[in-house]
Amino acid sequence: MKRYWKIAVLANIKDDNQPKPEGVPPDAFADFDHIETVDSLRAALETDGHTTVFIHADRELPYALRKEKPDICFNIAEGLGGDAREAQVPALLEMLGIPYTASRVLTNGISLDKTLTKRIWRDRRLPVAPFQEFNIGDEPLRSDLKFPLFVKPAREGTGMGVDMKAIVKDEKELRERAQYIINAYQQPALVETFLPGREFTVGTLGRADAKKYSRHPEWYEKDGFHRFPLLELDTTRSDEPWVYTNEAKSKDVGADGVPGFFCPADVEPELAKKLKHLALRAHQLLGALDVSRTDIRLDEEGSPRLIEINTLPGLTPDYSDLCLQAAAEGIQYKDLVLEILYLGASRWGMLEPREDAQETPKKK
Repeated sequence: MKRYWKIAVLANIKDDNQPKPEGVPPDAFADFDHIETVDSLRAALETDGHTTVFIHADRELPYALRKEKPDICFNIAEGLGGDAREAQVPALLEMLGIPYTASRVLTNGISLDKTLTKRIWRDRRLPVAPFQEFNIGDEPLRSDLKFPLFVKPAREGTGMGVDMKAIVKDEKELRERAQYIINAYQQPALVETFLPGREFTVGTLGRADAKKYSRHPEWYEKDGFHRFPLLELDTTRSDEPWVYTNEAKSKDVGADGVPGFFCPADVEPELAKKLKHLALRAHQLLGALDVSRTDIRLDEEGSPRLIEINTLPGLTPDYSDLCLQAAAEGIQYKDLVLEILYLGASRWGMLEPREDAQETPKKK
């Protein structure tokens, strides 16, 4: 079996000097990656002997894939628009029969749709805040939704559409904000009860058979999953208290006006256990594969409520939440990246199971 591979890193790249097209919201393309992130990924992948190539995940992607003929793709592409854009590249790769990393088509399509995700979680008895989707803006407000409320686009990521006006205190502000989101983002507005408590993000790595293919089987618990240390976001010190805006997310960690990041978070053991359990269940119920990051916030009574899941978590070193969580427990960036690669490759039959995968029974 081939030991070294040609890996194509697939991404959509930010160009801060490129003027935005007319008719798009001010934070359009905010979740695209900088070329430096791609360079970091390629360098990490090449530390284990592989060769890499970067391919823009644009409309030329099908032709570039045929030209480059990669053995596997490391996918961080966000897609080019539409209601399931993060599923576009996985769908293309499935059609062409090219192996790739992380979650597959359906999961990436669902996870970007925050309303659908919450419905799935709620129906399986996972805790979410009361919510309602607005398609035209003047729908009657459900009786279980009490002000203040939080309004954001239903199908965006990276804090897009989130600023201080996202918190609405009365009916007038709700209608104005919902209408703005619907018009500016050309999609429904998600309205939910504002959660005033602490905010955490929880990283999950692995799957049931992860130890068989991992270079670091010691990372994983008996169920095959690794729970990263909890990261807490202290939004009270940001420019927009209580709101983790897209503008704040675009600044460097530690910069003025940016929320505080604490990892490992100072959390009571019982709450920490509950947060990690909820993140794993959220991951499993959506059929996420190998890696995800789940955001959870406490309500006014201190009970955790799932906010959203990112099945394509950012991988910018020393910046992205998952990378900060890995670093907090001593996992090097290159090892995190290679682990995601090999977990993905193993699903496509590109790796043989470890010879020591079967644990020797303990003597009594």
